[in-house]
Amino acid sequence: MLVLGIESSCDETAAALVEDGRRVLSNVVASQTKTHRAFGGVVPELASREHLGNIGYVVCRAFRDAGKTQDDIDGIAVTRGPGLVGSLLVGVSFAKAMAFSTGKPLVPVNHIEGHIFSAFIENPDIEYPLLALTVSGGHSSLIYSPSPGAYKIIGRTRDDAAGEALDKISKFLGLGYPGGPIIDRLARDGDSRRFAFSIPKISDGRLDFSFSGFKTAALRHIQESGIKPHRGGKVSRIIRDLAASYQQAIVDTLIRQASRAEAQLHPRSMLLVGGVACNSLLRETFRRTFEDELPPRGDAAPVRVYCPSPVYTTDNGAMIAAAGTPKLRARLAMDNVPPPDLTLNADPGLELY
Repeated sequence: MLVLGIESSCDETAAALVEDGRRVLSNVVASQTKTHRAFGGVVPELASREHLGNIGYVVCRAFRDAGKTQDDIDGIAVTRGPGLVGSLLVGVSFAKAMAFSTGKPLVPVNHIEGHIFSAFIENPDIEYPLLALTVSGGHSSLIYSPSPGAYKIIGRTRDDAAGEALDKISKFLGLGYPGGPIIDRLARDGDSRRFAFSIPKISDGRLDFSFSGFKTAALRHIQESGIKPHRGGKVSRIIRDLAASYQQAIVDTLIRQASRAEAQLHPRSMLLVGGVACNSLLRETFRRTFEDELPPRGDAAPVRVYCPSPVYTTDNGAMIAAAGTPKLRARLAMDNVPPPDLTLNADPGLELY
C-alpha cells in the first residue's frame, strides 16, 4: 500500500510517500526556521502564509523524488491536529482537494500518533504494550498503548512543553532560535552541576510534567550571576554552564516520570519520539536508563528501547503516512468503501484516544 502523508501542524510543511508504513520513498520538508528566527519563536500567521506558499511544491517534490504519480497512491493521510489552526487548515484543505480530484480515500491522523509511528518506520517489529515519551516544542506527554490503535495519556505537561522551555532559555541568553539544538551543543562543554534547579514534584502523585519553574529559576540565576546576553563571538563559560545545568534538569524531569510510568505499567517497548528526541543528552540518558540499567523482572523479557533517527523525530510527512496506513487499510477492506470525507476540518486541540 502506497500512502501520501501530509503534515503542516506548526512551522514545517512536509509530504512523503511511504510504502506499507515502512519503506520511505520520499520525505520532503520545507522548514520555516529563517522566517521565525527574528521573532524568537513561531508566529502563527506567518506560519500559515509559509504553508500556503510551500504546500504545492512540497507535495509535487515528494511525488517526483519517489518516481510516482497521483494514480499510484492508494490513499492520503493528513494531520488533523493538534497544532496551530491556521497551519493545520492548509494541509487539511490541500489533502481534501486532492482527494476530491483523484477520488482517493482520505484519513485524518493525530499528530501525536504520527510521532509514535515514527519509531515504527525503522523498527516495524516493535512489541506491545508500549510506552512513548513524546517530547517536542508543543507537546510533552507519556502515552501508553496496550495494543495497536489504543492509547491512554498517562502524563502530560501542566504548563510549558520541554522544547518550549529550551527555546525560552536560549532567547534569554541571546543564543538564537530554535533554542533546543543550540542548548544541546553548548551544554556538551558546560558544567551541569554549577547551577542548581529543583525538580518539580507533582503534589497529587500523577505522572505529569512541569517546566515553567525552570524558566523562573534560570532568570534568577541570570540576574544573580550578572550574566549578559550573548552578543557574538565565543560563548562564555558561564553561559555554557547554565545551558548544561538547565538541560540536565529538564532531562532529569522527563526520565524520572518515564521511569515511574515504566515501573507501574511494565511495557515491552519504550519509545522516545518528538522533536526533542534529537537532544543528545536525552537520547543517551533514555537508552542508558531503560536499556542498560533497568533491572530484570524475573522471567519477563527485557524492555526494548526505540529512538527514531533524527530525520523522523522532527515533524515530517513520513510519520503521518505510516500512522495513516492501517487506517486506510481498514477503510479499503470495507465492502463499500466510503468516499473521501470532504467535511473534514482541522482540530487544534485534538485529543489522542
